[in-house]
Amino acid sequence: MKPESEYLLSVSDLSKSFAGVKALANVRLNVRRGEVHALMGENGAGKSTLMKMLIGLHAPDAGEIRFDGEALKTGDVKESLKRGIAMIHQEILAVPELTVAQNIFLGREDRGPFGWLNDRAGNRRAEELLKQLGTAIDVRTPMKYLSVAEMQMVEIAKAISNDARIIIMDEPTSALSDREVAALFRIIRELKQKGVAIIYISHKMDEIFEIADTITVLRDGKYVGTGTAGELDRRTLITMMVGREIDNLFPEAIHRKGREALSVRNLSREGKFADISFELYKGEVLGMAGLMGAGRTEIARVLCGLDQPTGGEIFVKGKKVYIRTPQDAIQNGIGYVSEDRKALGFIPGMSVRDNITLGSLKQHTKGPFLQSKSEDAVAARMMADLKIKASGPDQKVVTLSGGNQQKVVIGKVLLASPEIVILDEPTRGIDVGAKFEIYKLINQLASGGIAVIMISSELPEILGMSDRVLVLSEGRQTALLSREEATQETIMHFAMHA
Repeated sequence: MKPESEYLLSVSDLSKSFAGVKALANVRLNVRRGEVHALMGENGAGKSTLMKMLIGLHAPDAGEIRFDGEALKTGDVKESLKRGIAMIHQEILAVPELTVAQNIFLGREDRGPFGWLNDRAGNRRAEELLKQLGTAIDVRTPMKYLSVAEMQMVEIAKAISNDARIIIMDEPTSALSDREVAALFRIIRELKQKGVAIIYISHKMDEIFEIADTITVLRDGKYVGTGTAGELDRRTLITMMVGREIDNLFPEAIHRKGREALSVRNLSREGKFADISFELYKGEVLGMAGLMGAGRTEIARVLCGLDQPTGGEIFVKGKKVYIRTPQDAIQNGIGYVSEDRKALGFIPGMSVRDNITLGSLKQHTKGPFLQSKSEDAVAARMMADLKIKASGPDQKVVTLSGGNQQKVVIGKVLLASPEIVILDEPTRGIDVGAKFEIYKLINQLASGGIAVIMISSELPEILGMSDRVLVLSEGRQTALLSREEATQETIMHFAMHA
């Protein structure tokens, strides 16, 4: 009988390069049984590459992974799953046409006589799993009809059903409500008591200090350090992640409010929100706050022409306008950056240049021909203005860090010269250093006279960036607060009272 190793998982001197570019260099990670081990670092720090090696998607160029004291066969997904390593991906991996239960047990279905599928048994097991998570999703519902938050809960149930010994959770709460987060944390604590280890990846500091036992930081593909959550504080952790101190997470700026840019009067969309009224001024950042389902994104979609209102009026610079399509919004000077940049913001397989200029191709055509030099010049200028870090304009956007992807999306919107910019969750899934860059960019937009609506689920972000805060609850407007009136307590009070 072999002696039990101190660590369930031990990674030593792991290195990996792609096309000659070093993604990881001599990285180490040691995870004990029954602990929550947070893995932190800026986008591009190497977290995803390391996790993909743990689950067998990539084989390392050098180094070793040991699981329960034995060397793990790398580059083999089946081997990792068999040994008990499961991962909940930030990007939902589901089969849309199959039911919730079928997705949970895909490849591990219950079978009756003659090998026939026993859906009834699978549904019963799926119901028990989801009941543990405190959610009442109908297991017979096809996945395509679920919200992002519900899909995330199904992914968590799938990992638990595998009897995994290590579960990797990549930004697991990015689309969850407070109630669902509380349920997830309860499940994590129960898993810990059973000896299951959790590798927890998140940019949300409050979550890390609430749930993590140990924290490891990577920077630029290299190991920086490991400490207990009790030893580290927020300031130290940020310094480890970005390599420098950031004294103020929100850059100071003075916004000079100008003329009215947008006015919304009794705007409604049946079943989504009702009687929303506010003004937005040039040079102002208007924060939009509320809990999940409050109607924030739904209002943005109406203002940018993706959905149609069922009542109310919209005025741009004092003139009543009718926004029936995104083209109408652009013609009225309204630009929109979606909360889901990968689905609605850019085309992954296209280059930085092609994504930036996608919405303004008419400006770079002569007759039926595209003027490459004109397109190249505009893309290069935007990349320089927004400080987009890429090997060049030909690099595919999907290979950039989250912060740089977001800058590409913003650059595409800015090329249309909007006077009003709506930013929906502009820093979701972005590390603390990249957030600071996005905040500076928002301030630059406001300083240039652009009117900004910023939707965010992070109250410190709302408070740190907004001149005024519009609070919503269950599709109703409950408050419009000045900077002086807005506090976390005040915003939460109005967000919970429709």
